[in-house]
Formats: sequence, structure tokens, C-alpha cells
Amino acid sequence: MDEFMQAAISEAKQGRNEGGIPIGSVLVKDGKILGRGHNKRVQDGDPVTHAEIDCLRNAGRIGNYQGTTLYSTLMPCYLCAGAVVQFGIRKVIAGESRTFPGAKEFMVSHGVEVVDLNLDECEQMMSEFINEKPELWNEDIGF
Repeated sequence: MDEFMQAAISEAKQGRNEGGIPIGSVLVKDGKILGRGHNKRVQDGDPVTHAEIDCLRNAGRIGNYQGTTLYSTLMPCYLCAGAVVQFGIRKVIAGESRTFPGAKEFMVSHGVEVVDLNLDECEQMMSEFINEKPELWNEDIGF
């Protein structure tokens, strides 16, 4: 596993330690992290502060997303996949999609290369959270 997915996992753990949902994300270009974030829906009381959105906000205005890669511990949902497509991010690396399939086909249909690493660590982190707090998880994914 590379340093960027490790950074995303660290973000997810930070979110969990804050009482939130353990999903983390980093935006990378030319081997450097431009932004990092984690799901803060619970912490901020904001339904759209998903990890990828927090990451993009923290990266700030970078002007052009060409050559960037978005790492996320979980396959992005349609909200976050929409941001990927909107900003022209061409590559997404997801930690896993077993606990939530996300919007992979949507991104691929818009020319995004999507890599699913199927990492046990990411899957275990989400499975434990879903088992402990199913009502919070269902709220997060809109059920």
C-alpha cells in the first residue's frame, strides 16, 4: 500500500476518533498531497461534508485538476463522484467497495480511471463502524 492510501486511512481514523464516520481522502498531484479530509457530517452537522468533499475544500482553488488523483478509503458515492467528474479528476483510487459499491460505473462512464484496491484494512474499518452504528451509516448513505 502506498503512502497516499496510508494518509487517507489516517484521515478515516481521525474522523472515527472524532465520533464521525471513518472515511478519509487525499488529493495528490506530482507525488504531493494537495489536500486531505475526512467525513465530518457528524462533527459539523453538515450532510454534504463527505471525506472527498472535505478533501477538495481543504485543497482549495488549485485552478486545474489535470494530473491529480483522488484517494479514498471507500468507493465514492454519487455526490463525491459528481465532484470528481465536475472538476475533471481523471483517476480515483478506492480502498474498498465491498461495504458500499459507490458510483464506480458513473465515474468510469465519464472517463475516470477507477482502481479498487479491495484492502482488508479499509473494509474492516467500515464493517466495524456499520455494525456498531447502522443508523448513522444508513443516514450517511441516504437510507
